[in-house]
Amino acid sequence: MSTLSSTAASGVAAAGAEHPALSRRRELGATSARSLLLTVLGEFVLPRDDAVWTQVLIDVLGRLGVEHKSARQALARTAAEGLLESDRAGRRVRWSLTEQGRSLLTDGATRIYGFGAPARPWAGRWLVLLVSVPEVRRQLRHRLRTRLAWVGLGSPAPGVWLSPDPDKQDEVAKVLADLELTAVSSSFVGPFGTIGFERDLVAQAWDLAEVEEAYEGFLETFAAATADPTGGTLSNQIHLVHAWRRFPFLDPKLPAELLPARWAGARAAAVFDQLHSCWAEQAQQEWDELVADADPHPPAVEG
Repeated sequence: MSTLSSTAASGVAAAGAEHPALSRRRELGATSARSLLLTVLGEFVLPRDDAVWTQVLIDVLGRLGVEHKSARQALARTAAEGLLESDRAGRRVRWSLTEQGRSLLTDGATRIYGFGAPARPWAGRWLVLLVSVPEVRRQLRHRLRTRLAWVGLGSPAPGVWLSPDPDKQDEVAKVLADLELTAVSSSFVGPFGTIGFERDLVAQAWDLAEVEEAYEGFLETFAAATADPTGGTLSNQIHLVHAWRRFPFLDPKLPAELLPARWAGARAAAVFDQLHSCWAEQAQQEWDELVADADPHPPAVEG
């Protein structure tokens, strides 16, 4: 069994290490079939323009422990949300991404694959946002919290949001406009003052211990992975991307000056980049073979 190259992060095991169980316990425990389907669509369907037969998607999800019925339900739900559209060829059905689905997955891919890049030097300036949403409008408050957390903002106190990246102001403004909250919001940009301590503010706005625990779990699962994984490269690539895709939501991507020493996120990003690069070609080849095997009308061989 070959191992990852010596340029891998220090968390990657040396030669001869066995591949860890990319287990249902960790990766599928509370994971919905739809969430796994979105990972598959983003990793293998998005880069291609071709429609995919139902059986291919069900077979791949089956490799990940998703039951046949749940896989079909995930397809139906994703289509009902406007992300997939189907067409028939006799009794068989194939699926294509809609414009909305392609846009959603493209945005997700940009975040997932660009997330581990080193942060720019920090200028020490903060974006502070004040938003007034009545307590009785709980659904709106939840939507605002979800959208702002996805952008990377934290909340140290009710109605107060902040980020050490003032360049996110335009993205935040779009969220507020979408939720019709512009009229009840205000923003400020500037350095931290002389009262209090920045690290205390960070601790109030984000639970970095929880984020680091999630990174440590990722490293525990993947740091000993090898270039020739057991169980198939396609399945392991899906597990890898699926485990990583939550971190752009969990991790606010703070400057190094505001992070704990030996931040696990940096080590986890190195492992993800190394494994994804190592497995990508073989995983894509396995996918192409599955699609070709499912095609009822393969191209004729000339000669």
